[in-house]
Amino acid sequence: MSDSLVIIPTYNEKENIEKMVRTVFGLPFPFHLLIVDDGSPDGTANIIRQLQEEFDGRLHLLERAGKLGLGTAYLDGFRWGLKKSADYAYFFEMDADFSHNPKDLLRLRDACHTGGGDVSVGSRYTSGGGVENWPFDRRFLSYGASVYVRAITWMPVKDPTAGFMCYTRPVLEAIDFDAVRFIGYAFQIEMKHTAWKLGYKIVEVPITFTDRVLGASKMHGSIVKEAIKGVLSLRFGS
Repeated sequence: MSDSLVIIPTYNEKENIEKMVRTVFGLPFPFHLLIVDDGSPDGTANIIRQLQEEFDGRLHLLERAGKLGLGTAYLDGFRWGLKKSADYAYFFEMDADFSHNPKDLLRLRDACHTGGGDVSVGSRYTSGGGVENWPFDRRFLSYGASVYVRAITWMPVKDPTAGFMCYTRPVLEAIDFDAVRFIGYAFQIEMKHTAWKLGYKIVEVPITFTDRVLGASKMHGSIVKEAIKGVLSLRFGS
């Protein structure tokens, strides 16, 4: 068994998913992978089933009926992993589209395993981090969101909206998943905020975020609106 489970939500990621699986399994650490697929009509889940024959015991698939939201995909993945094996000590969130470099999984794990972190964040906005292939308006929106979150919540995380994460098992066991309110963009903020409020140490690891090359972005206006309203409720309702 591995002590590390990487959770990747998917919806129509057939262009990326096989390459991602092979890249993660080619790293010099025996990560396990859980793909949480929301009924992708492009056959993403079928690709995973075929790959499971090659990577038996390391590659897992959790299928859900339709698009239920990023947050619930991760929560279902956390529940699955916590129940599946007590050996899983580190749980990772990562995108399927290579906007997160799989090699950085090693650095996120080290930040918790030997660096003293309870949670590690792949951070675009800490020293050494950055973004590539983003237009100015998206850079402005993303960085502005991070400033807004920090100003409202006082949470000492420079990239509070980041979606490349490592949680240690005790953190996830301490969080009441049924009380998590947000399913979109604000989910990432809420999880970090909850861990911080519970007294866990959050460490930021600088990464370079690269915009996807293949497939379509899942970002839309309602997700941003949820985040804006959600941050206020976290500050005054936590």
